[in-house]
Amino acid sequence: MEDRVRIFDSTLRDGEQAPGIALDPEQKVAIATQLARLGVDIIEAGFPISSPGDFRAVTRIAQEVQGPTIAALARAQPQDVDRAWEAIKDAADPRIHVFLATSPIHMEHKLRMSEEDVMATVKANVARARDYTENVEYSPEDATRSEPDFTVAVCQAAVDAGATTINIPDTVGYATPTDYGYLIERVVREVKGDRHDVVVSAHCHNDLGLAVANSLAAVAAGARQVEGAINGIGERAGNTSIEEVVMALRVRADAYGVGVGVTTEEIYETSRLVSEQTGYPVQYNKAVVGRNAFAHESGIHQHGVLRERTTYEIMDPMAVGMGDSVIVMGKHSGRAAFKHSLDQLGIGVSDTVFEAAFNRMKELGDQSGEVSREQIREIVEEVASSLEVLDGVTASFQ
Repeated sequence: MEDRVRIFDSTLRDGEQAPGIALDPEQKVAIATQLARLGVDIIEAGFPISSPGDFRAVTRIAQEVQGPTIAALARAQPQDVDRAWEAIKDAADPRIHVFLATSPIHMEHKLRMSEEDVMATVKANVARARDYTENVEYSPEDATRSEPDFTVAVCQAAVDAGATTINIPDTVGYATPTDYGYLIERVVREVKGDRHDVVVSAHCHNDLGLAVANSLAAVAAGARQVEGAINGIGERAGNTSIEEVVMALRVRADAYGVGVGVTTEEIYETSRLVSEQTGYPVQYNKAVVGRNAFAHESGIHQHGVLRERTTYEIMDPMAVGMGDSVIVMGKHSGRAAFKHSLDQLGIGVSDTVFEAAFNRMKELGDQSGEVSREQIREIVEEVASSLEVLDGVTASFQ
């Protein structure tokens, strides 16, 4: 059996917590349906006790979306656990995700609880969740700023109380791959041990730009679930980008040796839908799904890609549902790319017209950056006309 990493998508819970995002139930169901099409293993549909609207959305997803496990978040409080179960009870495979912080900062300033209080509360509420379902996840919030011995002890208590997934959150994006990998390895060794019914999970934030790197370090250390959001959306600098982790594990299977169950050809459509529904644009140079992820303007790169795509692309854009690579014409473009553009437009010209039009295109690129297909057509027509060879050119326009 293939060693596989479960993909836990929190776009609809942690992702939606990004400032300015407020998805209604219809939007959440639409995104959840696409996430199921993508093939994520778990959808964290929301935080049911947070608002009536979120409760309705989670309930509908549990009832209507088939395929993935449907999870609901709950603080380690009886009313939260009960409300979470009420929302997801109709799912084919429901999960209650209980969290309580273990860091001194949170215990002192937010929770006003002692270590003993935290331990007792986790035990009681994980057990309460387990009374509802066998699929229970526990997260020690702010684990990477916690005292490791205490965090490990609380995680062990959660497993003893019935948790089957232990998630280690880097809540504020504080960890580095080295120390996060060490913490994960310790939880795998000391809490999971040789138990096949317990999964260790990674949940990283991107405050230092390390969320994906930390998640991959966790996989290398034995984590077999990664949590994140589509397009990396979320509070502050966002969450681990699901699409980046999936493609890293797929492209670098030689390094990680694990599989994922995601249908990668649905990645771009999922990214587009999330961007459209949340109003959060995808940055042009975003890995995997950005507009420029498979675009080439440099003449050297264009020449290489036109001869053999893998010279400058480690992923096939078709594999993520983006179509063909894009050759962008501009001041950095070379003759091979310009010839390719003319061929795509169905334009055949003499060497003289080609050189003059190429030079004109470079001049325009200096002024405006990208040169469009229509601008290329206009340049060739103008150059051909000025060189009084228009009759020999227009016949080859299509």
